[in-house]
Amino acid sequence: MTAQPANPGSATESVVRDAVGGTGFELESLEEVRAGQRRLIRVIIDSDAGVGLDDVATVSRAVSLALDQHDELIAGPYTLEVTSPGVDRPLTQPRHWRRNRLRLVRAALVSGGELVGRIGDCDDEGVTLLVSGALYRVRYAELRRAVVEVEFRQPPVPELAALDGARRQDLEER
Repeated sequence: MTAQPANPGSATESVVRDAVGGTGFELESLEEVRAGQRRLIRVIIDSDAGVGLDDVATVSRAVSLALDQHDELIAGPYTLEVTSPGVDRPLTQPRHWRRNRLRLVRAALVSGGELVGRIGDCDDEGVTLLVSGALYRVRYAELRRAVVEVEFRQPPVPELAALDGARRQDLEER
């Protein structure tokens, strides 16, 4: 079995994207995996409010209905898998950073080295990270790869306070 992303702009992607959007979620990725005569259609969804099990069921029903109405796109039996992005998903878009605000991240720099810090405010150009008690503004172009670190405890209150203080100061300056 080989996973292949759907061709951007393909008819299948368009139908799935519309079905996912109709439920209030965003299509993060669409993969089609061929296994003999069957296909696995893997749909990864996300939103600013997160994704729960009920959400996955709702989107699954909507995508299934849409694909069944356009059965010429798949042309045969398929298995539909709808899921949310895993915690190990690389942060590649500004929305990924925004959705993970206050989480701990490990970021490899283009120039070498890495930063481990808590995600603060972000925009289309970059992100503020709290690294060892100091705030740093990092442009996305300076990052080679970044992933959220799994934490088994609540974030330290002083770190959260530092990021909230930076947010208030930033809003006052605007």
